[in-house]
Amino acid sequence: MRLLAGLVVILVCVFGGYAAMGGHLEVLVQPWEYVIILGAAIGAFIIGNQGAVLKGSLSMLGKIFKGPAYNKKAYLELLGMQFAMYKLIQQKGILGIEPHVEDPKNSSLFNAFPTFAKNHHAVEFVCDYMRMVTMGTNNVHEMEALMDEELETHHQEQERMVGALQSLADGTPALGIVAAVLGVIKTMGAINEPPEILGHMIGGALVGTFFGVFIAYGLFGPMAQSLRGTYEAESKYFLSLKTGLLAHISGQPPVMAIEFARKALMTDVRPSFEEVDSATQNLPATA
Repeated sequence: MRLLAGLVVILVCVFGGYAAMGGHLEVLVQPWEYVIILGAAIGAFIIGNQGAVLKGSLSMLGKIFKGPAYNKKAYLELLGMQFAMYKLIQQKGILGIEPHVEDPKNSSLFNAFPTFAKNHHAVEFVCDYMRMVTMGTNNVHEMEALMDEELETHHQEQERMVGALQSLADGTPALGIVAAVLGVIKTMGAINEPPEILGHMIGGALVGTFFGVFIAYGLFGPMAQSLRGTYEAESKYFLSLKTGLLAHISGQPPVMAIEFARKALMTDVRPSFEEVDSATQNLPATA
């Protein structure tokens, strides 16, 4: 919705303003200029990016339109899941969590929190580190270093997507110049035509420069910035898990571990202490 609203504002202001000052919109209809620019941009995108980025292009666009996947309710659920897990360990010992991390798909603990259970990356993150704890790893500093390395790798994978889109934004103004130059070459081939025809052809050629700059700074650039912001917001989901897990491993009781995890969240989606306390008191019993 936010993206569509922004696009409407851009289109109305640019093309509406052009029409209002006496410009002829039909001059901007130069389909072959657009084919040259967009076709070259797509080709450059394919050449410049690895298969993983190309495969993720459609999901990248979906992420831009939908925005961050987690809201305040999702984070409240995440904190509730952590509390239930740490409480289970407190009551039954560390081996009490083993059946859940070994078979997370059939875990009554994880399935009680559907948003978390559907996020296979988050489930895998929790299961991997809790499995290490059940095997005797309890050095907080070593665990933190390993978590940081994993999260940094995940961040680098996301940055490849952002970088690919930003490169598209950086390259399209130059591709617009390419289209404009080709238009000028075509015009020079008709130099004997009357001035009114030459003027129309030159104007059409310059549309290439306009379109390249327009989509770079009015579309691709803002989309890259939006994608980066979405990824940064979603990274807090894993940062909250990391903070809570480390607090638990260091010996903090469940209520304090999730308070550590809560503090890692951004303020606009962070549940209050009272909201978390109320939610944890009403959690279903977990076997």
